[in-house]
Formats: sequence, C-alpha cells, structure tokens
Amino acid sequence: MPSMSRPAHPHDNASCESFLKTLKREEIYANDYRDMEDLAAGIEEFIERYYNRSRLHSALGYRSPEEFEMQAETESGGNRQMHIVWPGNETVYP
Repeated sequence: MPSMSRPAHPHDNASCESFLKTLKREEIYANDYRDMEDLAAGIEEFIERYYNRSRLHSALGYRSPEEFEMQAETESGGNRQMHIVWPGNETVYP
C-alpha cells in the first residue's frame, strides 16, 4: 500500500495510521467473518455506527466525529467550508 503522505512529510500519515490501527484492533481482529462480504459489512457498520457516532477521539477534544461536526456547523451558522492546511500552504474549498 502506498503512503498516504506527501514526499518528505511522514507526519501527514499519522491520522490514517491511527485509524487503521483502531479498525484492526477494535473490529477486524475482534471478530470472525464468514467471507469477504461479511467482513465488508462489519467494517461498514463499525465505521458508520461506532467510529463516527460514538467513539471519542482525542484529536477532536474527546468528542465523536459526528458531535464535532454538529458543533462546528452550529458555530459556523451552517456555512461549511473544508480547510486543508499544510505547512506554508492553506487552501479553502467551498
């Protein structure tokens, strides 16, 4: 699997590595699957029902992603923009 980061910026990959570690430990290694379809369904349920809705994330102030997004939307008055920030480069996508 290729790196998720830009060349010479290995720290860009940290959040992806953390997610994959959590997915493996809390879902894949903790369950038995009949086949690939069962695995895919288990992963989808883990991400949608647990990881995004219930699991607290230290990077989000110990809130779930769903709670974090709802708070951010409330604070911005519904004006949602995606900010991508790299050292020395900031890009805003409406």
